[in-house]
Amino acid sequence: MLYAITLTYVRPKDEVQAHLDSHRQWLADEVTAGRILAAGPLESGAGGFILAFAQDRGEIDAMIRRDSFHVHGLATFDVQAFSAAIRAEAFPTVWAGDARAIR
Repeated sequence: MLYAITLTYVRPKDEVQAHLDSHRQWLADEVTAGRILAAGPLESGAGGFILAFAQDRGEIDAMIRRDSFHVHGLATFDVQAFSAAIRAEAFPTVWAGDARAIR
C-alpha cells in the first residue's frame, strides 16, 4: 500500500532546525529500508511530504515513531493510504502493481 504523509510543523523553526540532521538521517534510513520512496520540504516551508510504501499502516506508524520530529513533538503527521489506479509506465510495479500503466 502507498501512503501520502504530510508533516506540519507545530513548533518554532529554530526548534525544527535543531533536529533537522537527525530527521534527515531518519529519512535516509527509511529510504534504505525501502519504506520511503520520496520526501522533501513543502514549498510553503510549513512542513514536508513523504511518499511511503508498506504492507500495513502499523509499519508506517512505527516508522513515524522513530522520527526525531515526532519524538520531540515538532510536527504532526497526516497519513493517508491509497491504492494507485494508474501510474506512469516508469513507476515500479512493486509499489503499484494493480495500477494501469500510462505512456
